[in-house]
Amino acid sequence: MPDLAAATDDYLTYLRVERGLAPATIRAYRADLSDFAASRGVSRAWAGSPDPAVGYLAARTRRGRRGDPGLAPSSLRRRAAALKGFYRYAYGEGLIGVDVAAHLDLPRPSRLLPETLTVEEIDRLLEAAGGDEAVDAAADVHEPGGSAPSHSLRDRALLELLYAAGLRISEAIGLDREDLSVDGAFVRVIGKGDKERLVPVGDVALDWLGRWIGGPRPALLSRSHVAPLRGGPLFLGDRGGRLARQQAWAAVKRAASRAGLADRVSPHTLRHSFATHLLEGGADLRIVQELLGHASISTTQLYTHLTGERIRDVYSRAHPRA
Repeated sequence: MPDLAAATDDYLTYLRVERGLAPATIRAYRADLSDFAASRGVSRAWAGSPDPAVGYLAARTRRGRRGDPGLAPSSLRRRAAALKGFYRYAYGEGLIGVDVAAHLDLPRPSRLLPETLTVEEIDRLLEAAGGDEAVDAAADVHEPGGSAPSHSLRDRALLELLYAAGLRISEAIGLDREDLSVDGAFVRVIGKGDKERLVPVGDVALDWLGRWIGGPRPALLSRSHVAPLRGGPLFLGDRGGRLARQQAWAAVKRAASRAGLADRVSPHTLRHSFATHLLEGGADLRIVQELLGHASISTTQLYTHLTGERIRDVYSRAHPRA
């Protein structure tokens, strides 16, 4: 019977050299396969039948038992993927005579409903982002950890665009000035898989973007001392370079804290709310899929479950015989 440790090393070398996987991924796979190898009886029987692998994964699903806490669903799925890939490699290389991988099923990933805000809560969040002198003064943005006036206007324009177009934060900070058409009222977005889409932008967001572009942005852009390509980044950091993801997320968190929504907001909250509000307003699911840049309609369908929950909640509160 082939040596399990040697087969594991061969597989990890294959992942690193031929598949080009990242070092962190290789380390995770090594840890998963080492845990498998350390299980009782595995080293002697791993190549003869699917039983050791199937039994190992079954044991790891038993959460909460003394001495065997089991794995969270996401961790179990990764562990199963590591084993399936390893066994597929071992069978393909002729190290084993049984196609064990064919007997291993990946646990279905859990589909948690995304957190969304109501329209009223979105209004509070956007108002709290600043950009208005009275709001900025009330928020006392000049305190440590706050925003300078130009930052406040930038933050408001950023949050308005995130909600108006349903963008991921990474998509928003990746925009250049030429990607925004003020006259056409749309933004050109490069999403996952380098797929391009054109997304409409409403009048309110365009107004705030215009204030940012015509206000403090040019002075910030000049700080970079580099000729801007495609008009330069739409959203800028302190030194005139492209706004970092951490800075963009900090802007969202500041607004959420001021609005009393700190525990309700994640980097995707504005995007989730955008999709949910469109569907609640009667938008076609396929249109929402296109706007979000989802490759699969099943991903967008998560929001239909969310709107269904909200409809049931409204019904139970409003109907006299609910």
